[in-house]
Formats: sequence, structure tokens, C-alpha cells
Amino acid sequence: MTDFNQTIQTIAVFAIPVLFAISLHEAAHGYVARYFGDTTAEQQGRLTINPIAHIDWFGTVLLPVLLALSPLGMAFGYAKPVPVDYSRLRNPKKQMGFVAAAGPAANFAMGLGWTIALLFMYRLGVQEPFLLGMAKAGILTNAVMCVFNLIPVPPLDGGRIVTALLPDPLAYKFAKIERYGPYVFIGLLALMYTGILSPILATMVQLTQGLFITLVYPLRLLLG
Repeated sequence: MTDFNQTIQTIAVFAIPVLFAISLHEAAHGYVARYFGDTTAEQQGRLTINPIAHIDWFGTVLLPVLLALSPLGMAFGYAKPVPVDYSRLRNPKKQMGFVAAAGPAANFAMGLGWTIALLFMYRLGVQEPFLLGMAKAGILTNAVMCVFNLIPVPPLDGGRIVTALLPDPLAYKFAKIERYGPYVFIGLLALMYTGILSPILATMVQLTQGLFITLVYPLRLLLG
């Protein structure tokens, strides 16, 4: 029962950070797409931080819980992708990279924001475990989402950024990988489960969290 209670507490601590990390990630794609001329996401009501608009009940709720309870022991999931009609962008190939980068950039900004929030909690003497745990969960969640989504394989954001940077003939061939999206995700999960990919990702997540701490260091000095 103790393990079950601990799992419930962990889910509760991560719930808000995960929902907003996913929601802002997806909304950021839509906002940048609109800036470059595609209003598809806006027309479908996806330019919002309301998690309900972005939740995929399997990918956002059921899958993370099942994985967290599995031997894999990690919470991985996804939201409903924000619809982007790349043909409506003013410069589709180039601007596709900016649209893709917006999601990880939003996660990086949120991770930095949670780091600042945690710093203020410490300075104000906050000792509530739930609040401190939620801030730490926000830092970890956004670092993981930022790093994972930057893996340079379509349909992940990193793959789309690479596609935007490649010369047209190579970009066309590389982009074809996106049609195998479900298999790409299964392959990545398998690589993580077998320990081939997870050490690399863990190192990158730690470096990202370290960067958050470095960036808030001047604020830490100001607060004394």
C-alpha cells in the first residue's frame, strides 16, 4: 500500500507541471505558425494554455500512468498535435523549423520559470513538500520534454528542424521518415528501455537543468 500511495503522490505532484508543459508546448507551435501565416490552429481553438484543448486521453493520461507503473518507471506521453498546414506558411521549408523549435523553446522557458519559482520558495522559507515537489517536477518535466523533442528524427521537433536545415533533395528524403511516426516512437522507447538511449538523454537532461541553475544565478546573487 505504501508503494501505491507513493505513486499517487508522485502523480499528483507531476500533474499540473505535465499538463501545462504539454499545453504550452503545443500552443507555442500554433502561435509561431500563425505568425508565419498559418491560422489553422487558431481556427480550431488550439491557441490556448487550457490543457483540456490539448489532452489526448490515451497519450496524455493513460500512457504516462501505465509507463510510470511499469518496470520502465518513466512517465512518457504526448498531447494532440497542434494542426499546422505548412503550405500556408510564407516560406514553408524554412519556417517549418521555427514552428518546430517553438515547442522545445517553450519547455525551456517553463523549466527556467519553475527554477525561478523554486528559488523564491527557498528564499521565502516555503517548506510545504507538495509545492517544492511541484516546482522540482516542473523543472524535470520541461527539461525532459525539451531534450526528448529535440532528438533529430521526424516526427519529433528536432527532426523537423533538421529537415528545415537540409538542402531540398536531402530534406525531401529525410522528411519521409515522418510517415513511420508510431514506429519511431516505439523504437525510441525500446532504446530507452534497453538502456542504449536513456544514459544519453539523462546526461542531456542534467545539462539542461544545470543551464537553468546557471541562468538564474544572477537572480540568486541579487536575492542574497
